[in-house]
Amino acid sequence: MSDRTERLPGSDAMAIIRQKKVIIFGVGGVGSWCAESLVRSGFRHITLVDSDCVSLSNINRQLMATTTTVGKAKVEVLGERLLTINPNAEIEAKLQIYYAETAASFHIENYDYVVDAIDSLQNKAQLILHATSVNVKFFSSMGAALKLDPRGVQVAEFWNVKGCPLGKALRKKFKYTRQLPKRKFLCVYDEEVLENKGNGYTPQGETATSDEFHNWNAEKAQINGSLVHITGIFGLTLAGLIMQDAVNVKA
Repeated sequence: MSDRTERLPGSDAMAIIRQKKVIIFGVGGVGSWCAESLVRSGFRHITLVDSDCVSLSNINRQLMATTTTVGKAKVEVLGERLLTINPNAEIEAKLQIYYAETAASFHIENYDYVVDAIDSLQNKAQLILHATSVNVKFFSSMGAALKLDPRGVQVAEFWNVKGCPLGKALRKKFKYTRQLPKRKFLCVYDEEVLENKGNGYTPQGETATSDEFHNWNAEKAQINGSLVHITGIFGLTLAGLIMQDAVNVKA
C-alpha cells in the first residue's frame, strides 16, 4: 500500500516513518484529516486524543462524521477507520481532555511528534507551553473558521502568525501570564476572517470545536461557519510538515 509513497522519499525514509510516534490532540475538522493523511503516508503509531462525540454539526467537515457515526466517540470512530486503511497500524484512542491536571498523563516526551488541534484557548496554551519544554517536534493549528479562499492557508513560526484572532489571543495570554513558549514552533494559519451571514444555531447537547471559534476573549465562545476544504487543508498541511521533517531526519 505504500508503493507510491515510498517511490518519492525512498525505502530508508519509509523505514524511519514507520517507527515514528505521533500524538494528535483534537480530532475535529483539522485533526481528523491530519490523522488520515499520516496513516496513508506510512505512519503506523498514532495516538488520538479527544473527549467529544460526533454530532450532526460535525458532518460538514470532520472526516469520520457521518449520519451513521453521530453520537459515537470521535477517537474511536476515527481509530476504526484508520485501521481499515492499515490494519498493521497501532492506533491508540484516548477519550480524554488535555488540560493542566492531565498533561503529565499523556507522556508526550515519549513521542516524536505532537500535533495541536485543540479548541480551548486555555488548554491550547497549556499544550504549547508543555510541548515546547520537552524534546519533541511540535506543530500547531490556529483558527480555521470564517475562511473561504484555500489559497490563503500559510505556515509560519508562532510569533510571526498574522491576522489570526486565535494567534493574537494566545500571544496576549502568554504575555499577560509571563509564561512564554520555550522555543519556536510552526503553525498553520490563514489571515482571512469573514463574517457569518447565516443564522445558524447549535442544537442542544452540541459543543463548538476548534475550527468554529473566533472570539476567544468572550465569556461564551462564538460559533462560526467553517468549510471542509479549509479545515482539511489545515490538517493535511500539518501532516505534510511532519512528513517533510521525517524524511529529512536521520535515524
